[in-house]
Amino acid sequence: MADQLNLLGALPEQPSDSAPPQQSELPAVNPALQPQTRDEPQPVRSAEPSAPATILILDTETTGLDPDQDQCVEIGVILFDVAARAVLAQQSFLLPVQVNAAEPINRIPAAVSQRPQPWREALVWFETLVAAADVVVAHNAAFDRQWFGHGQLPAIHCPWLCTMEDLRWPADRQLRSRPSVRDLALAYGVPVWSAHRALTDCIYLAEVFARCDDLEQMLRLGMEPRRLMRARVSYEDRHLAREAGFRWNDPVKGAWTRRLSERETTSLGFPVVPVDFDADQRVA
Repeated sequence: MADQLNLLGALPEQPSDSAPPQQSELPAVNPALQPQTRDEPQPVRSAEPSAPATILILDTETTGLDPDQDQCVEIGVILFDVAARAVLAQQSFLLPVQVNAAEPINRIPAAVSQRPQPWREALVWFETLVAAADVVVAHNAAFDRQWFGHGQLPAIHCPWLCTMEDLRWPADRQLRSRPSVRDLALAYGVPVWSAHRALTDCIYLAEVFARCDDLEQMLRLGMEPRRLMRARVSYEDRHLAREAGFRWNDPVKGAWTRRLSERETTSLGFPVVPVDFDADQRVA
């Protein structure tokens, strides 16, 4: 800076009789290039919601279907880094139950669940993993989330994302509108074995996510707010609703329904209306 000042001081002075240029001689200035004043309104751009950085893939095994009468017998989770497509941590543990009517499905004898093991300490570690995640991801999340906040299981307050209902899988994978975990694994070249345990399904999903090139976009769109919509199609056009992933008679009797975001409703080839359960039950 000092050298620059010395150079400036060495410049010859302008002759005293030199006059400044006339106004007409000044170059024209484009008004569009003039700096804006602070009180001029600036355009507002709404930022798109970002994809979650870390997700907790979760699955449960239960003794039945009703959380008021049955119990959760196993929890499996994988903490997954989205950008790196990498597993950060994983956990599975049993919870003690007296009976397990679903043993033919999950192959967990009630007597095995009662064997000594640190399940209380496991619950503490489980809550730590939940706190480290931006989103909990489950296949058929509506079923899994209903068990938390009951009995020994802590409530989960972070957002949930369903890989069966909320994510839109690429068309070139040729999946059904509501694929099973096994369907997803096979579509993405993930080996499938016969074990049916909580951590097994979590591993399948983690391997599928690791193979998704557009995972961030899928998660971002999957997290858009959704509501249950009813298709307004004639009997002759019912195939349109079926091909778009709508379900007949579930959960509304006599209707084609599906949970959709506002963006998805505008891309359909037929009209839809929000479900009014009271009105639909009266009609049914």
